Amino acid sequence: MLKVLLKKQLSEVFRNYFYNPKTNRMRSRWAVAGWFVFFAVVMVGVLGGMFTALSLSLCPGLAAADMGWLYFLLLGGVAVVLGAFGSVFNTYSGLYLSKDNDLLLAMPIPLRTILCARLMNVYLLGTLYAATAFLPALIVYWLTAGATAANVLGGLLLFLLVTLIVLLLSCLLGWVVAAVSMKLKNRSGLTVLLALVFIGLYYFLYFKAVDLIRDLLQNAAVYGAQIRGAAYGLYLFGRVGEGDFAAAAPVCAVLAALAALVWALLRRSFLRLATSHEKVGDRRAAKTARARSPFAALVGKELRRFTASPNYMLNCGLAVLLLPICGVLLLLQGRELGALLETVFAAAPDSAAVLLCAAVCLLVSMNDLAAPSVSLEGKSLWIPQSLPLEPKTVLRAKAALQLLLSGPAALLCAVCAAAVLPGSLAARGLLCLTVALYSLCYALACAAIGVRMPLLTWTAELVPIKQSGAVTLALLGSWLLCAVLGGGYLLLGSSIGAVAYLLIWCVLFAAAAALLLRWLDTKGAAAFAAL
Repeated sequence: MLKVLLKKQLSEVFRNYFYNPKTNRMRSRWAVAGWFVFFAVVMVGVLGGMFTALSLSLCPGLAAADMGWLYFLLLGGVAVVLGAFGSVFNTYSGLYLSKDNDLLLAMPIPLRTILCARLMNVYLLGTLYAATAFLPALIVYWLTAGATAANVLGGLLLFLLVTLIVLLLSCLLGWVVAAVSMKLKNRSGLTVLLALVFIGLYYFLYFKAVDLIRDLLQNAAVYGAQIRGAAYGLYLFGRVGEGDFAAAAPVCAVLAALAALVWALLRRSFLRLATSHEKVGDRRAAKTARARSPFAALVGKELRRFTASPNYMLNCGLAVLLLPICGVLLLLQGRELGALLETVFAAAPDSAAVLLCAAVCLLVSMNDLAAPSVSLEGKSLWIPQSLPLEPKTVLRAKAALQLLLSGPAALLCAVCAAAVLPGSLAARGLLCLTVALYSLCYALACAAIGVRMPLLTWTAELVPIKQSGAVTLALLGSWLLCAVLGGGYLLLGSSIGAVAYLLIWCVLFAAAAALLLRWLDTKGAAAFAAL
């Protein structure tokens, strides 16, 4: 039974490799093989190559200084972080809040068997991520410092300890996420928050990596002495990789004790979390619903769908946060940036206003909520089609949500840019007007593309959000348009000046918005009704 449950868990993880959620059909053998080859290239070639390069930059200096333990401590820590973050969401959804919990618990299957199958699935995925970072580190160390029986066995033992730490952290973090999410009304908000924190930490470490490595190599002896004095357990952990089995004994004992505690915690809390469906936020007094217009009700429905889906928010609405952040950064550093642009492009007066206008428009293009909106109706498309509403009202509501979310944020960013940029007041004012009209035009264009290129046969929500032709066309078309807006001024538009140039674009965006609205109300509405 354990083997069957584990096979089921792994088939769910790699389901998209065998089944095409876009066409709702099984993939061919060649397609399955191609997907697994692509997965191997990404994990081994791309990620493995990155960590191989990191190991090559650290290992020679630390090995020459007889501080291999610090090398293993650093790369082991990287592997633990990568493995834990890579599998924590799988732990959250696959271990505690899996959709088949009720079905499995109703069967005559021992609880420990279900729990062991779920834990093995979490362990295998965490090991896959951890191996991508740690195995290249081991190989580089053996090639640099020389491979002996002691350090080979010690390195393999350390790898097993790293995977155990990854499993324990994944279970604990997943338990925390599951316990907190049961108290929240909207779980998707927590998912988005954690994803944004992870993305922010990743880019912070990515841009600081070179400085951190240089500082570490220059002060390795100082940092090593501090670790041995203040955190002796970490020193013992690193010594395991060098083949010190006397250090391995207490490390293994501590991890074994922690594993026993985590197992006891899972046995006590698994049933409560797996069978808990009620949320505290749902316990509220009934209140009278406020009547709203059909258009407002449709916009509210679109907003609820947006806020209920972490994938939708992260892939189609991230600029809602990025635009205000960029506006604040422009207030702080925009004056220097504007002066730099004016100096570099001195032959094109007021180039800073035009180029930043194109940059803000490019950020606005990341908010493409309306492009997959029709496709996201999926099998429920008949519901908005059967309502006593004109189809144009439904399409207008989809475009309106995108405009309501991106328009104010884009205008705020544009106003911040205009407040600190050099140049004429007219050019800075037209910067704001151009961004506002572009936001309107882009929202209508996304709605039009979405109704012309619907994808209604999907079985996974991520397919219309990331893999549909409507989203691809909307993004690529908007990027090209922003490039023409900025580059066109440097090549030709500077001859007529920034004010005239931006005014022309304002007229073009306003005319395009009027034509797109007209098309949505007529041909677009007819196409939507005929889907």
